[in-house]
Amino acid sequence: MRKEFINISILIFLLIAIIYLVWPPVLWSLVIILPLFLIGLRDITHKKQAIKRNFPLVGNFRYILESIRPEISQYFIETNFSGVPFSRQSRSLVYQRAKRQLDTLPFGTQRNVYDVGYEWVNHSLNPKHPDPKSLRVTIGGPDCLQKYSASILNISAMSYGSLSKNAVMALNKGAQLSDFAHNTGEGGLTEYHLKNGGDVIWQIGTGYFGARTLEGNFDETLFKEKAHHTNVKMIEIKLSQGAKPGHGGILPAAKVTEEISKIRNVPMGRDVNSPPAHSAFTTPIEMMDFIKKLRDLSGGKPIGIKLCIGKRREFLAICKAMIETGILPDYIAVDGTEGGTGAAPVEFSDSIGTPLNESLIFVHNALVGYNLRDKIKVICSGKIITGFDVVKNISIGADLCYSARGMMMAVGCIQALRCNANVCPTGVATQNPQLVKGLDVEDKAQRAASYHDGTVHSVAEIIGSMGLSSTKELRPWHRMRRTDFTEIKHYGEIYEFLKPGALLAEDLPKGWARAVKAAAANTFSHVSDKREFESVEI
Repeated sequence: MRKEFINISILIFLLIAIIYLVWPPVLWSLVIILPLFLIGLRDITHKKQAIKRNFPLVGNFRYILESIRPEISQYFIETNFSGVPFSRQSRSLVYQRAKRQLDTLPFGTQRNVYDVGYEWVNHSLNPKHPDPKSLRVTIGGPDCLQKYSASILNISAMSYGSLSKNAVMALNKGAQLSDFAHNTGEGGLTEYHLKNGGDVIWQIGTGYFGARTLEGNFDETLFKEKAHHTNVKMIEIKLSQGAKPGHGGILPAAKVTEEISKIRNVPMGRDVNSPPAHSAFTTPIEMMDFIKKLRDLSGGKPIGIKLCIGKRREFLAICKAMIETGILPDYIAVDGTEGGTGAAPVEFSDSIGTPLNESLIFVHNALVGYNLRDKIKVICSGKIITGFDVVKNISIGADLCYSARGMMMAVGCIQALRCNANVCPTGVATQNPQLVKGLDVEDKAQRAASYHDGTVHSVAEIIGSMGLSSTKELRPWHRMRRTDFTEIKHYGEIYEFLKPGALLAEDLPKGWARAVKAAAANTFSHVSDKREFESVEI
């Protein structure tokens, strides 16, 4: 094609020269032809992209089409259920509820209810009518002095930096309007989280942003000053997140503005990568001490931990540390590996960490097995969008839920999949001032509130149809699943659910013994039976 391009170009210029002799205005055609020729000439000398070099000018269309592939797929190719990570039907439901538009479905379900994996709950001939406003959970254990009454659906951790200031303000005002909580994410507590008066869960990650020294260590004085703010209702220690467990947060350099640099106390012009692990503690017992320290410094506010489950013995070691020290977190937030993020290595998002179903059931079982479940609340996150998502996760071990991408869509996100490039077209996940300006805080705050209210109302209707008055009554046997073309099981039959104190017994449940014996309160490392029983009293 290189020779053809050169020959055709010579022919066109000769033709223009000949026509010019009889019709001079033909030179105006060079306004279009000359730039195209220069592009083709550049392509011929190009060394990094073989397609452009071999197919000058024409090869550019390949890259143009590739750049708009997500939009083409989303608007013209995907079906109601084929879109990822969220289907068109899920996105439409969020938009409709956020805008208070008609959110009902005509002509029956479009799902194949006979597909393996199809899930549902069974209704009752004695339905109830629970009040959506009553669906709240009190968080705070025996040592908590300022317990918090939380909605069953709250905004998951998303930092200012990952999200724009307008998106953060809209989400927080939405939380204030409908009385639910807004998690700051690990990027720190900022004025945008506090401006509109919504309840805040301040997340403390491995970078200690907003409460760190110049060297990056935890700063008690800064933490105490901010933790006493009346809007801050709970503190959350982030150990890991589902989308990139064991990696640490990533804020691309393009999103590090001067303001964010000052808030986080990090340099500009470079990616901000949080350390994979905390420096304030290195063992489970030290983690319990850190929890107590934060509770004391905050004036007795609820302290929780957030993690994606990896090695089972490590979480069991945390449980053993709780028993040995008598210090308990007030809640545990469990993030499935299907959780989202603005930026993560593909391998971490696709192939590391435990999915939410298995994570949630494991954490619930571990707490039950150590007689801790009644003292600690469990929050879950990972692709929670609909009322049914809330119901199905509470039925297998959660008390309440977080939603991140659902809330993002409520304030305008269109799943453009540009979160990591600072070019989010809706102004949600970008620091570009021109794009941020397009997001109206007042309008989107109302939408966030409406989405929350509509989804909680849906939960109330679902459990009411099941004959239940509260989400506290949900159990594993309420959640049904088609496991084969001719077989149906509830989750109590699919998964094992432990009895209280089962992990404290001498005869440990099958499948748990090895992990329990390998866990010790004084280390996250694997220990032998002998070492474990010498160093830990259970």
